[in-house]
Amino acid sequence: MGKKNNVTFDDIAKYTNFSKTTISRYFNNPDSLTLENQEIIAKALVDLNYRENKVARILANGKTEFIGIIIPNLFLHYYSEMLDQILSTYEQFGYKFLVFIGNEKEEAERRYIRELLAYNIEGLIVLSHTIPSEELASLGLPIVTIEREDRCVCSVNTDNYMGGCQAAGLLAKRQCDVLIHINSSCDKNVPAYGRIRGFLDICEETGLPHELILKEMGNSHESLRENLTEVLCELDRKYAGKKKGIFLSNDTQANVFLNLLVRKYGSLPGDYLIIGFDNSPISKEALIPISTIGQQIDRIAMEAVSLLVEQMNERKKRRPVPLKEPVHKVISPILLKRETTERI
Repeated sequence: MGKKNNVTFDDIAKYTNFSKTTISRYFNNPDSLTLENQEIIAKALVDLNYRENKVARILANGKTEFIGIIIPNLFLHYYSEMLDQILSTYEQFGYKFLVFIGNEKEEAERRYIRELLAYNIEGLIVLSHTIPSEELASLGLPIVTIEREDRCVCSVNTDNYMGGCQAAGLLAKRQCDVLIHINSSCDKNVPAYGRIRGFLDICEETGLPHELILKEMGNSHESLRENLTEVLCELDRKYAGKKKGIFLSNDTQANVFLNLLVRKYGSLPGDYLIIGFDNSPISKEALIPISTIGQQIDRIAMEAVSLLVEQMNERKKRRPVPLKEPVHKVISPILLKRETTERI
């Protein structure tokens, strides 16, 4: 049989001497065929230069191979790195992604979800915080969240409490006179609250003077710089002459705070030690490499997509067995010591 541009199931069936039903099973349920028959059909596809018609396949089985993503913003380096790692899983799982940026606008995110459902997505990954997990669970499709309230849906999170303990513990070992954690107010049901709790517990255990600064920083460089400038002026006034260990809630904030110090003093003053959270690329690329609590972003992304694919595959079975309760995976953070805490 000669090659042609539009190879059909009928062509493949004639070439292999299999029925069109068998060819269809190869594409839609390959495990129902023996390995030998799978190999015969796979070789035929190469011989015939077969190019799959994705649109036709979607119309035939209703499976789009699309996963939706709702992400809060791309301002924080953590989110842009997480998105990059999630998208890179295409090579392993073959799912494409439709991405919406919520910008903390609840009704806009609901509208985006309706749009995603209209595209017949097979699953959803949510990193934003605006919509309760109970509402997400009611959508009736596989969902995995990352670093947000997750009572009713599956999730993959960092052990934020351990990270808070690691940060405070390192600053304590560096003999700081006072430890300061800068964060925004967050609900105790949000995983990131563990950073606050871990920091406070270590400070109380060691008896070190400490301060928790809860302040909304905004989602732009301008607002972040303005708010951290106010914090820096207050710390200089309040703790003059004391060695200050500063733990910021993410690497983006840590980098801006470091830049403010260098601009003000010409270098990082000896009475300031800085540690961030995430291990996003900015922490390594900063003017002075920043110590950080490393979330294993690549692993979190892979675990999240894997967990979602498991749920989606289960739904495709003839007799699917739904999860009895949500699965919550927790990934340990890694303490990374760099120059902002390791100067001699």
